[in-house]
Amino acid sequence: MKLAKDLIAFSDRLGHAFERPDLLIRALTHSSLSAPTRPDNQRLEFLGDRVLGLVMAEALLEQDKEAPEGQLAPRFNALVRKETCAEVAREIDLGAVLKLGKSEMKTGGRRKHALLGDAMEAVIAAVYRDAGYEAARDVILRLWGERVSKVEADARDAKTTLQEWAQARRMPPPAYVEVGRTGPDHAPVFTVEVRMETGATARAEASSKRQAEQAAAKAMLARLDSAG
Repeated sequence: MKLAKDLIAFSDRLGHAFERPDLLIRALTHSSLSAPTRPDNQRLEFLGDRVLGLVMAEALLEQDKEAPEGQLAPRFNALVRKETCAEVAREIDLGAVLKLGKSEMKTGGRRKHALLGDAMEAVIAAVYRDAGYEAARDVILRLWGERVSKVEADARDAKTTLQEWAQARRMPPPAYVEVGRTGPDHAPVFTVEVRMETGATARAEASSKRQAEQAAAKAMLARLDSAG
Protein backbone atom coordinates (compact mmCIF):
# COMPACT_ATOMS: atom_id res chain seq x y z
CA MET A 1 0.00 0.00 0.00
CA LYS A 2 1.30 3.45 -0.96
CA LEU A 3 0.45 6.65 0.83
CA ALA A 4 -1.14 9.59 -0.94
CA LYS A 5 0.95 12.74 -1.30
CA ASP A 6 -0.75 14.52 1.60
CA LEU A 7 -0.04 11.59 3.93
CA ILE A 8 3.58 11.43 2.79
CA ALA A 9 3.88 15.12 3.59
CA PHE A 10 2.29 14.50 6.99
CA SER A 11 4.73 11.65 7.65
CA ASP A 12 7.55 14.09 6.95
CA ARG A 13 6.10 16.57 9.46
CA LEU A 14 5.69 13.76 11.94
CA GLY A 15 9.25 12.62 11.39
CA HIS A 16 8.53 8.95 10.74
CA ALA A 17 8.40 6.99 7.49
CA PHE A 18 5.92 4.13 7.86
CA GLU A 19 6.81 0.60 6.82
CA ARG A 20 3.11 -0.22 7.27
CA PRO A 21 1.15 2.71 5.81
CA ASP A 22 -2.15 1.09 6.80
CA LEU A 23 -1.36 1.91 10.42
CA LEU A 24 -1.18 5.62 9.67
CA ILE A 25 -4.39 5.51 7.64
CA ARG A 26 -6.21 3.80 10.49
CA ALA A 27 -4.80 6.27 13.03
CA LEU A 28 -6.26 9.13 11.02
CA THR A 29 -9.70 7.55 10.49
CA HIS A 30 -12.39 8.91 12.81
CA SER A 31 -15.30 6.73 13.87
CA SER A 32 -17.67 8.89 11.79
CA LEU A 33 -16.09 7.33 8.69
CA SER A 34 -15.47 3.82 9.95
CA ALA A 35 -16.85 0.68 8.30
CA PRO A 36 -16.19 -3.07 8.54
CA THR A 37 -13.51 -2.68 5.87
CA ARG A 38 -12.28 0.64 7.26
CA PRO A 39 -11.57 0.40 11.02
CA ASP A 40 -11.39 3.63 13.02
CA ASN A 41 -8.64 4.90 15.30
CA GLN A 42 -10.23 4.26 18.71
CA ARG A 43 -8.20 1.17 19.60
CA LEU A 44 -4.99 2.88 18.51
CA GLU A 45 -5.96 5.91 20.59
CA PHE A 46 -6.25 3.65 23.65
CA LEU A 47 -2.75 2.29 23.06
CA GLY A 48 -1.21 5.63 22.16
CA ASP A 49 -2.39 7.18 25.41
CA ARG A 50 -0.43 4.52 27.31
CA VAL A 51 2.70 4.89 25.16
CA LEU A 52 2.64 8.66 25.61
CA GLY A 53 2.21 8.24 29.35
CA LEU A 54 5.21 5.93 29.66
CA VAL A 55 7.42 8.22 27.58
CA MET A 56 6.48 11.26 29.63
CA ALA A 57 6.86 9.47 32.97
CA GLU A 58 10.36 8.40 32.00
CA ALA A 59 11.24 11.86 30.68
CA LEU A 60 10.13 13.56 33.89
CA LEU A 61 12.05 11.12 36.08
CA GLU A 62 15.16 11.72 33.99
CA GLN A 63 14.72 15.47 34.02
CA ASP A 64 14.27 15.81 37.78
CA LYS A 65 15.91 13.01 39.75
CA GLU A 66 14.87 14.40 43.15
CA ALA A 67 11.21 15.41 42.68
CA PRO A 68 8.67 13.41 44.73
CA GLU A 69 5.57 11.91 43.16
CA GLY A 70 3.46 14.82 44.37
CA GLN A 71 5.47 17.21 42.20
CA LEU A 72 5.76 14.90 39.22
CA ALA A 73 2.04 14.08 38.94
CA PRO A 74 0.77 17.56 37.93
CA ARG A 75 3.63 17.93 35.44
CA PHE A 76 2.76 14.56 33.95
CA ASN A 77 -0.91 15.48 33.69
CA ALA A 78 -0.07 18.73 31.92
CA LEU A 79 2.01 16.88 29.30
CA VAL A 80 -0.44 14.10 28.48
CA ARG A 81 -3.78 15.92 28.73
CA LYS A 82 -5.97 16.12 25.64
CA GLU A 83 -5.40 19.84 25.19
CA THR A 84 -1.64 19.34 24.92
CA CYS A 85 -2.06 16.51 22.42
CA ALA A 86 -4.33 18.78 20.37
CA GLU A 87 -1.75 21.59 20.45
CA VAL A 88 0.90 19.24 19.10
CA ALA A 89 -1.53 17.96 16.47
CA ARG A 90 -2.16 21.52 15.27
CA GLU A 91 1.55 22.21 15.04
CA ILE A 92 1.99 19.38 12.53
CA ASP A 93 -1.34 20.17 10.80
CA LEU A 94 -2.84 16.80 11.63
CA GLY A 95 -6.33 18.14 11.04
CA ALA A 96 -5.63 18.52 7.33
CA VAL A 97 -5.29 14.74 6.91
CA LEU A 98 -8.00 13.53 9.30
CA LYS A 99 -10.47 11.20 7.61
CA LEU A 100 -13.94 12.27 8.75
CA GLY A 101 -17.54 11.48 7.91
CA LYS A 102 -19.81 14.15 6.47
CA SER A 103 -21.37 14.96 9.84
CA GLU A 104 -18.02 15.79 11.43
CA MET A 105 -16.86 17.62 8.32
CA LYS A 106 -19.89 19.91 8.52
CA THR A 107 -19.36 20.70 12.20
CA GLY A 108 -15.68 21.61 11.90
CA GLY A 109 -14.22 18.31 13.07
CA ARG A 110 -10.76 19.14 11.76
CA ARG A 111 -10.52 21.93 14.34
CA LYS A 112 -12.04 20.18 17.37
CA HIS A 113 -9.43 19.72 20.06
CA ALA A 114 -10.97 16.43 21.25
CA LEU A 115 -10.73 14.87 17.79
CA LEU A 116 -7.23 16.23 17.25
CA GLY A 117 -6.05 15.00 20.64
CA ASP A 118 -7.49 11.54 20.08
CA ALA A 119 -5.94 11.32 16.61
CA MET A 120 -2.55 12.43 17.95
CA GLU A 121 -2.60 9.58 20.45
CA ALA A 122 -3.62 7.16 17.68
CA VAL A 123 -0.73 8.33 15.49
CA ILE A 124 1.67 7.73 18.38
CA ALA A 125 0.35 4.17 18.64
CA ALA A 126 0.73 3.74 14.88
CA VAL A 127 4.40 4.68 15.13
CA TYR A 128 4.81 2.32 18.07
CA ARG A 129 3.18 -0.58 16.20
CA ASP A 130 5.17 0.22 13.07
CA ALA A 131 8.66 0.58 14.51
CA GLY A 132 8.67 -0.03 18.26
CA TYR A 133 9.00 1.92 21.47
CA GLU A 134 12.23 3.79 20.70
CA ALA A 135 10.81 5.16 17.45
CA ALA A 136 7.64 6.31 19.22
CA ARG A 137 9.68 7.84 22.03
CA ASP A 138 11.83 9.80 19.56
CA VAL A 139 8.75 11.16 17.78
CA ILE A 140 7.04 12.15 21.03
CA LEU A 141 10.03 13.91 22.56
CA ARG A 142 10.76 15.77 19.34
CA LEU A 143 7.18 16.96 18.91
CA TRP A 144 6.61 17.85 22.56
CA GLY A 145 9.98 19.64 22.56
CA GLU A 146 10.46 22.28 25.24
CA ARG A 147 7.12 21.47 26.83
CA VAL A 148 8.89 18.78 28.84
CA SER A 149 11.55 21.09 30.28
CA LYS A 150 9.13 23.98 30.87
CA VAL A 151 6.20 21.98 32.16
CA GLU A 152 6.48 23.03 35.81
CA ALA A 153 5.13 26.51 35.07
CA ASP A 154 2.23 25.10 33.08
CA ALA A 155 1.42 22.29 35.50
CA ARG A 156 -0.12 24.31 38.29
CA ASP A 157 -3.87 24.78 38.21
CA ALA A 158 -4.19 28.54 37.82
CA LYS A 159 -7.75 28.75 39.17
CA THR A 160 -6.83 26.81 42.31
CA THR A 161 -3.70 28.88 42.84
CA LEU A 162 -5.61 32.15 42.45
CA GLN A 163 -8.32 31.00 44.86
CA GLU A 164 -5.68 30.04 47.42
CA TRP A 165 -4.11 33.48 47.00
CA ALA A 166 -7.47 35.12 47.73
CA GLN A 167 -8.23 32.86 50.71
CA ALA A 168 -4.82 33.60 52.26
CA ARG A 169 -5.84 37.29 52.28
CA ARG A 170 -9.35 36.59 53.62
CA MET A 171 -10.95 37.58 50.32
CA PRO A 172 -13.92 35.86 48.68
CA PRO A 173 -13.11 33.53 45.76
CA PRO A 174 -12.49 35.10 42.35
CA ALA A 175 -15.55 35.40 40.11
CA TYR A 176 -15.45 34.21 36.50
CA VAL A 177 -17.83 35.88 34.06
CA GLU A 178 -18.36 35.05 30.40
CA VAL A 179 -18.22 38.46 28.72
CA GLY A 180 -18.19 37.40 25.08
CA ARG A 181 -18.61 34.61 22.60
CA THR A 182 -17.70 34.72 18.93
CA GLY A 183 -17.37 32.30 16.04
CA PRO A 184 -19.75 29.66 14.69
CA ASP A 185 -21.51 27.17 16.94
CA HIS A 186 -19.16 24.35 15.93
CA ALA A 187 -16.03 26.40 16.74
CA PRO A 188 -16.86 29.04 19.38
CA VAL A 189 -14.37 31.33 21.09
CA PHE A 190 -15.22 32.29 24.66
CA THR A 191 -14.01 35.43 26.43
CA VAL A 192 -13.96 35.15 30.22
CA GLU A 193 -13.12 37.84 32.76
CA VAL A 194 -11.91 37.03 36.25
CA ARG A 195 -12.83 39.60 38.90
CA MET A 196 -11.22 40.03 42.31
CA GLU A 197 -12.68 41.76 45.37
CA THR A 198 -9.99 44.41 44.98
CA GLY A 199 -11.50 45.41 41.64
CA ALA A 200 -8.66 43.88 39.62
CA THR A 201 -9.73 42.07 36.45
CA ALA A 202 -8.10 40.00 33.70
CA ARG A 203 -9.51 38.55 30.49
CA ALA A 204 -8.64 35.63 28.23
CA GLU A 205 -10.05 33.82 25.21
CA ALA A 206 -10.17 30.10 24.45
CA SER A 207 -12.22 27.50 22.60
CA SER A 208 -13.92 26.34 25.83
CA LYS A 209 -15.11 28.13 28.96
CA ARG A 210 -12.87 25.99 31.16
CA GLN A 211 -9.78 26.85 29.17
CA ALA A 212 -10.72 30.53 29.09
CA GLU A 213 -11.19 30.57 32.88
CA GLN A 214 -7.80 28.93 33.39
CA ALA A 215 -6.16 31.39 31.02
CA ALA A 216 -7.80 34.36 32.74
CA ALA A 217 -6.65 33.08 36.13
CA LYS A 218 -3.13 32.66 34.78
CA ALA A 219 -3.19 36.23 33.45
CA MET A 220 -4.33 37.50 36.87
CA LEU A 221 -1.57 35.56 38.63
CA ALA A 222 1.00 37.07 36.28
CA ARG A 223 -0.35 40.54 37.08
CA LEU A 224 -0.19 39.86 40.83
CA ASP A 225 3.35 38.50 40.52
CA SER A 226 4.53 41.60 38.63
CA ALA A 227 2.91 43.84 41.23
CA GLY A 228 4.89 42.12 43.95
